[in-house]
Amino acid sequence: MHLNKVSLEARHISLSYGKTEVLKDVNIRIEPGEFFALLGPSGSGKSTLLRLIAGFNQHQRGELLIDGKDITGTPPHLRNVGMVFQNYALWPHMTVWNNVAFGLVERRESKADIKRKVGAALELVGLSQFGERRPGQLSGGQQQRVALARTVVIEPKLLLLDEPLSNLDKNLRVQMREEIKNLQRTLGLTTIFVTHDQEEAMTTADRMAVLDHGILQQVGSAAALFDFPVNRFVAGFVGTANLIDGTITHVNGETIIFRGEGVGELVLPRNSDTPGAGKTTMAFRPHTVSIRVRDEHVEASRAWLDGRVESSEFLGESSRYRVRVGDAMIVANQPHYAGLALFPPGSEVRLGIESTLVRFLNR
Repeated sequence: MHLNKVSLEARHISLSYGKTEVLKDVNIRIEPGEFFALLGPSGSGKSTLLRLIAGFNQHQRGELLIDGKDITGTPPHLRNVGMVFQNYALWPHMTVWNNVAFGLVERRESKADIKRKVGAALELVGLSQFGERRPGQLSGGQQQRVALARTVVIEPKLLLLDEPLSNLDKNLRVQMREEIKNLQRTLGLTTIFVTHDQEEAMTTADRMAVLDHGILQQVGSAAALFDFPVNRFVAGFVGTANLIDGTITHVNGETIIFRGEGVGELVLPRNSDTPGAGKTTMAFRPHTVSIRVRDEHVEASRAWLDGRVESSEFLGESSRYRVRVGDAMIVANQPHYAGLALFPPGSEVRLGIESTLVRFLNR
């Protein structure tokens, strides 16, 4: 079973319910065979966009194209788009086999074709032995696989996944996201999935789009969004970020002076993407911050701030500190090794920010 690869393009898509704008001028192009995530908090418009692609709601402005053909007025059953819902929506009174066969029966395919395709779909998701069971006799992960088999058996042009793993416990979620990724690679099927879980998006998607309040904030690979966020929202939503508002007061050839609100002046190297003088937000990740005792020798490649530990969390691979620096709270992650003692609350420490990894964002 290897399916056609198609592209999907949203051009200037806007959708409102009454006076409430849910999607505002959204432009995305998803490449053939791509695994693409729509990421954002509740109410960001990501599920609305997914349902719009499926044909369950209608945009008022813009075009929606599959392989260059506008499908705006095409009803859902003629779009040949497969969707897996959050709650799987399996028929409880039907066997697994009949659940998977349902779409093919509706299409009046021959018995021989149904038998062949359902058999192949169940084999694909590792459930060949479970055809006679009912959904209630299966685990959550197995039900998820039945929902996937039922969707791919109709050989859709696009696979849409709406928060597909949110009903599973953490270990099973990690396992299932691997399985979904492998299934997608095997089929070569253009797949779009909605999630509010940044880790889920970052570990599975080729690229992702971050939405907030119906507005597309940024599109790119997980690494691009993590390393080069375009604004405060993306920096804070994709991973954890320290954000300090302030002003660049001085720019010369090699360095800048940044006056951070509540933290004072920092001298930092000037990068190709460093803005000119003016108000800005300084962003840096917790893992790029070194934490030292106050009087220890420090290297010159970092920008150093004195602070006091307010709290610490032991995360296993690292320890996460919240450190009060002036009026600001800075999060610093320190890799953990056996025997390494935590800094207790109240410790006077020095934080070293890796200067080359600082980003400046529009406020």
